[in-house]
Amino acid sequence: MSKLNMVKALNLALQQEMERDPDVLVLGEDVGVDGGVFRVTDDLQRQFGSRRVIDSPLAEAAIVGTAVGMSLYGLKPVCEIQFSGFAFQCFHQIENHAARYRQRSQGRFGCQMVVRMPYGGGVRALEHHSESEEQFYAHIPGLKMVVPSGPRAARGLLAAAIRDPDPVIFFEAKALYHAAKEEVPDAPEVLPLGKARVDREGRDLTIVAYGAMLRVAREAAETLAAEDGVETEIIDLLTISPLDRETLAASVGKTGRALVVHEAPRSFGPGAEIAASIMEGAFLSLEAPVRRVTAYDVPFPGFAREKATVPDAARVLAAARETLAY
Repeated sequence: MSKLNMVKALNLALQQEMERDPDVLVLGEDVGVDGGVFRVTDDLQRQFGSRRVIDSPLAEAAIVGTAVGMSLYGLKPVCEIQFSGFAFQCFHQIENHAARYRQRSQGRFGCQMVVRMPYGGGVRALEHHSESEEQFYAHIPGLKMVVPSGPRAARGLLAAAIRDPDPVIFFEAKALYHAAKEEVPDAPEVLPLGKARVDREGRDLTIVAYGAMLRVAREAAETLAAEDGVETEIIDLLTISPLDRETLAASVGKTGRALVVHEAPRSFGPGAEIAASIMEGAFLSLEAPVRRVTAYDVPFPGFAREKATVPDAARVLAAARETLAY
């Protein structure tokens, strides 16, 4: 095994998938010569050439629209959108075309492609660079919505996304790119899409998180254990859509209490769907209302107010203690 950060782990996934399958290719702004804005595609153009690692114009709609056409001709494109806040320029290509070809062709054609997007706060970026907009893509039938929480999960899930026969939106938390290293197997590893992971076992409270919020959940759980004697179970969603409802219900069936943490704005966000799913799957086990700790229902601010917007361990702790005291 090698100890890799998330950038290196994603690069390894792309390299191994391109070696495995000559139909896999990468396209996006600066992905070739420069290796991507965050260097996720570093050195791939040298290894695989400019016909498989394609520097595109600054035109998100063209990137995704071209990938849709490539997919229909049998290629397996992996698009990079430099920041998820810019993806509305290609939203119509994702919603109107990529997500619909399976149904539009009555099952004859899928649209095998991945759209990678860095998302979220934590790097003190400017407007349109730090939003968490996973709710838009999780809401669209025909798409899968994946958010890894660490290097090993990122490598295994990106490999699975590339091999999936239908379009996958792949969100990468910028705050995690260089946050930590993790042991990643040298041999290719594929993790299942649509399957959550129990990151920490407990019996008193369930915290549901994903992406960069997994670190916040872990920090809060450690404090709860040390100061309150509370055993917290943490569910790392990994895939938002399809949602692993069975794992959520099983955990809350054991703990009786649940807290959802995400960076997206609260209203109509993933927390609402997760809470409803827990209500449907574990209603008779609930001993307190399901709470949400989220960003606020405002546009993401400039970096001076970033820390006040993104949930931190203090906010999670306060909500957890209210839930436990209910």
